[in-house]
Amino acid sequence: MTKSKAAARPRPAYRCSECGWEAAKWVGRCGECQAWGTVAEAALAPTTRAAAGPVSTPAVPIGQVSVSDSAFRSSGVPELDRVLGGGLVPGAALLLAGEPGVGKSTLLLEVAAQTARYQHRTLYVTGEESASQVRLRADRTGAVQDELYLAAENDLGAVLSHIEEVRPTLLVVDSIQTIGAADLDGVPGGVTQVKEVAAALIRVAKTRNITTVLVGHVTKDGSIAGPRVLEHLVDVVLNFEGDRNSRFRMVRAMKNRFGPIDEVGCFELNSDGIGAVADPTGLFVENHHQQVPGTCVAVTMEGRRPLLAEVQALVTPTAAERPRRTTSGLDSSRVAMVLAVLQQHCGIHLTNADVFTSTVGGARLQEPASDLAVAVAIASSHKQKPAPLGAVAMGEIGLAGELRRVRDLPQRLSEAARLGFQVAVVPGDPRKGPRSPESWTVEGMRVLDVPDVASALRLLRLSHQDPAHLRPID
Repeated sequence: MTKSKAAARPRPAYRCSECGWEAAKWVGRCGECQAWGTVAEAALAPTTRAAAGPVSTPAVPIGQVSVSDSAFRSSGVPELDRVLGGGLVPGAALLLAGEPGVGKSTLLLEVAAQTARYQHRTLYVTGEESASQVRLRADRTGAVQDELYLAAENDLGAVLSHIEEVRPTLLVVDSIQTIGAADLDGVPGGVTQVKEVAAALIRVAKTRNITTVLVGHVTKDGSIAGPRVLEHLVDVVLNFEGDRNSRFRMVRAMKNRFGPIDEVGCFELNSDGIGAVADPTGLFVENHHQQVPGTCVAVTMEGRRPLLAEVQALVTPTAAERPRRTTSGLDSSRVAMVLAVLQQHCGIHLTNADVFTSTVGGARLQEPASDLAVAVAIASSHKQKPAPLGAVAMGEIGLAGELRRVRDLPQRLSEAARLGFQVAVVPGDPRKGPRSPESWTVEGMRVLDVPDVASALRLLRLSHQDPAHLRPID
């Protein structure tokens, strides 16, 4: 008698409970999210061979596909429309992620209220708060509307039932990590639960042409919690950024199938809710009535929007063996590089001094174009002499002390001129070679092309050497 073969068992695999990364054998550290102790054994489902089946809609030439059903509709918040590329798209799935307390729920409640105000039925599902808590916030921010429906649910089946009954135009789920499916293993927020719940909601959104906004949690390093496949499933990924010590908030598009990913929206969080900031430059620039040493204004680009931010520096003598180098709102590695260039190529010795650098209003300057403003602020504080009032500086500093061109220079200069600055120091054209600074005018503002950081400091009267062929500006 021939012994029958045992039924094939699925090959065991190991999966990370944080991000869903899979490996053939057990490892102590996840190879994707680098988390320790999160890889556990999980049985792989047996593979099946797919067969052809019925189609939902026949394939047609792309030129015959109608785009009228996917036209942009305003969210009622202009700054959010700017980031999205025009507004909300019916049937689109959006993921909004941010740190706790940054204002995600406040922003989305405002979007839901504005949508309901124009007679578009909206369903706001909260899994983190009770309905009464959301109502209190709506009373405070003026978001109570007749077409805005509110439900507090944690079960996926109940959420789908609410969608069937309300039939909304806009669905907000706050948050995806709090919704669970009863027929799936794991707790809400786990890899399997998040993946399946998101897939079910997105499937309903595409079928019923409902704009769906999902709120996502973030990990301690700032990345979106849950499996990475969540970011692939949605059409738009938005990151809500802000400092707890500042009221200023920014929404940045990390992925957008309907528009650009280099736009940002600016908001201000206050006691009455959240409001758009159309001109945020005033938040980052102090209005000094007199010249102050150790300050300089930089022009940075946030997406395609030029923003002016003030850089401040304080240089003080120290008796310690290791002088302090403290930064706030600036990249510490780039500040250290600027200090080395100032010492090597400009004769500014800071080995026996503490250097503190900061930005005004909680601005974060990560762009290399702010290098020159940092150098000017440090040199001004070191010499105890202010830079000329009404001057801005922009340019990337190289290790040889040269200034490199920055992108979108005309937009930066136009913004500085619009705000009343009289002088701008910018990198010169490298194709012309080293020469004396050239001067030209943009909208009444004098623009000076300089080849290197030493020449820029001489023009601003912040250098120890003032050659005759370089005439300082007044």
